[in-house]
Amino acid sequence: MPNLPFFTIDVFTGTRFGGNPLAVVIGGDALDDATMQAIAAEFNLSETTFVLAPADPNNVARVRIFNRTAEMAFAGHPMVGTAFVVAKQRPDLSTAVFEIPAGIVRVQIERDANGAPVGAAIDAPQPLTIGETVAPAFIARALQLTPADVVTTHHAPVSVSNGNAFVVAEITGEALSRCDPNLAAFREALDAHPQFGSRFPVHVYTKEGSTLRARMFAPLSGTWEDPATGSANAPLACLLLSLEPDAQEASFQIHQGVEMGRPSLLHVDARRTPEGIVATLRGSCVAVMHGEIEL
Repeated sequence: MPNLPFFTIDVFTGTRFGGNPLAVVIGGDALDDATMQAIAAEFNLSETTFVLAPADPNNVARVRIFNRTAEMAFAGHPMVGTAFVVAKQRPDLSTAVFEIPAGIVRVQIERDANGAPVGAAIDAPQPLTIGETVAPAFIARALQLTPADVVTTHHAPVSVSNGNAFVVAEITGEALSRCDPNLAAFREALDAHPQFGSRFPVHVYTKEGSTLRARMFAPLSGTWEDPATGSANAPLACLLLSLEPDAQEASFQIHQGVEMGRPSLLHVDARRTPEGIVATLRGSCVAVMHGEIEL
């Protein structure tokens, strides 16, 4: 098998070594699932993607997404970063359609005045779904906060998804900096909520107008904390719109990764459609490394 080229990109930032790093492997159609998972574990990033031949030749690519321990149906920063890498290889590309397990992701490439790609906007593959609520005590124990730190004025902690489910909870601004994941408490929360399968990702946020600060923790999936989580912030924006019954759309700037020293900025637009509340996620990217994987 020939060596496979790979690229790493920092996503949701315009500064190298900020944002959320991503590895993109070009090709690998003949690889089995175990090898793809092993490559993702070797990179040891939040996610690694594989750009494969599409099932429908009208689409640009089929993309598989792996975190450190499992394949994912959808993730936001891998879609934005993968679009950036593909656009660097195809100067003519302005839009793209990616096939992923959660459905179809439509992409708008963003380029500078010289035609070089600088980022992308993606449509989440599914409308918002709102699942079960979670008692604030589980969030507090998982992040070593107090129950009073969890804000329930607008909504209880709840599972939301645009193709990848997260437990979203509002917390106080002061508590955001104090979050400290407790692995045993995450396991206890998952034991109490077996419907979440093998993962219990918690996305917490504070809100001031249309500006949000957020942190995401998924230690049971190998991600102690994530610098930028598009697939959590997209349904968060949709959830916030759902709480405003008279509003048809809403736009948010979401800052994440600050406490990790990898500041990230995500722009999310949510809007009501006949199919439900949908989201468009956009952000900038910076190329970092490239090389080959020997197999």
